[in-house]
Amino acid sequence: MKRRIAVVTTSRADYSHLYWPLFELSRHSEIELGIIALGAHLSPEFGHTIREIEKDGFPIIARIECLISSDTDIGMAKTIGLATLSLADAMGAWRPDLILLIADRYEMLAPASVALALRIPIAHIEGGEVSQGAIDDAVRNSLTKLAHIHFTSTATARRRVISMGEEPWRVHHAGAPSLDHLRRSSLLTQEALEHLLSIDLQQPTILVAYHPVTIHRDTTREADALFAALSRVSEQIIFIYPNSDSGSYELIARTKAFAAERPNTNIFVNLSALTYWSLLRHVNVLVGNSSSGIMETASYALPTVNVGMRQQGRERARNVLDVPANAEDIVAAIEHAQTSEFRDSLAGMTNPYGHGNAAEIIVDILATTPLNSLLIKAPAPISDESKEH
Repeated sequence: MKRRIAVVTTSRADYSHLYWPLFELSRHSEIELGIIALGAHLSPEFGHTIREIEKDGFPIIARIECLISSDTDIGMAKTIGLATLSLADAMGAWRPDLILLIADRYEMLAPASVALALRIPIAHIEGGEVSQGAIDDAVRNSLTKLAHIHFTSTATARRRVISMGEEPWRVHHAGAPSLDHLRRSSLLTQEALEHLLSIDLQQPTILVAYHPVTIHRDTTREADALFAALSRVSEQIIFIYPNSDSGSYELIARTKAFAAERPNTNIFVNLSALTYWSLLRHVNVLVGNSSSGIMETASYALPTVNVGMRQQGRERARNVLDVPANAEDIVAAIEHAQTSEFRDSLAGMTNPYGHGNAAEIIVDILATTPLNSLLIKAPAPISDESKEH
């Protein structure tokens, strides 16, 4: 019998990371793939991105309506609860042999909890990373401890997962699967991008990817500095919608108000992975606090201005300029990022998150790892120092 593998996706961001693993899984002769789509994928407010999954032709076995139309942390918590109820039915009916989760979105706590109760082994991508300015950090670590197979993006992340007590044979350094687009996708030319997006990329352009800082009680308090800084620059600005976190509606409203007052500003609710990766090749700088500015821009040596504390602690290449949430510092970093001196300093740099071959590694291990030994983990050894306390 084929090995039945369910893959959970909650948003445009994780789907772009999962595309090539899904591609490989869907074509593997020994695997039956089923996608569970939930959260922002089914929300018109966030672009109804489930249509992209449908267009790509991957089999969707469940569509989970759970995203509360709310801008609060209570709404986030209720979303987890609604997702858990529906996932229990969906996963209980399909009964996969293995479930694949990725990264650190709060919604991922729901399928992990259901899989635990149903005794379904969990495979997890992108554990062992750090982002101290978001609740994502705690979610990621929770998923790591619930998971039975791990695929890390960097060698350091693999060591961190092992240091958390996970057995080394379970932990595989695969690289970030989002980078597979760089090697395997046919990226759009500048002319094609300009036609598709109705923008002029001949002029200097700043791409803004900014999300609520969910570790703060006021998740948008750092945004004042960002908008103040952007009001002082002259370049064309392209905004991409934030994640569906507490504070996202406020950020969307502020972005729309900003664009209404400032010429040469564009807003996109969603960009496909192919469009987004292509755009990274043709802008001058990325500004914001997205993990994309850490993990993906390095493949293009694209200068990135990382604002505030959301990505604090994450490994980064030398294309990233870290600045506090202060308008003067952000403006200065944007200016420095576009100097020939800084751009020249990035020549020959490599991306610590991999080289675009993660999907093959992930799928080979998912297809061949024996399932009968996965659920029972060996206890982590206790050091002599720990025993003393």
